[in-house]
Amino acid sequence: MYVRSIRKLYNEIVFFADRSDINEELVRLKSHMKQLADTLSEGGVIGRKLDFILQEINRESNTIGSKSSTIKITQSSVEIKNHIEKMREQVQNIE
Repeated sequence: MYVRSIRKLYNEIVFFADRSDINEELVRLKSHMKQLADTLSEGGVIGRKLDFILQEINRESNTIGSKSSTIKITQSSVEIKNHIEKMREQVQNIE
């Protein structure tokens, strides 16, 4: 019985650690930010592409916010989403 309890606790800790690990999302976020900068420097017809990249950044931000265990990260996630929404409004005016 005791061993099962330890195993269950261990599994819960592993699950929580995995769920609260945002490293993958940060790597993808960094990649999306690079794509955003590269696309902005391309010029031409980029509105739809920018909107798609901003959607992906928003998705990563949502995941980070939901995995967050600290108020600072949660607040940062909300700020990112706020800026993304403003940027998406601007992108609607770009061909």
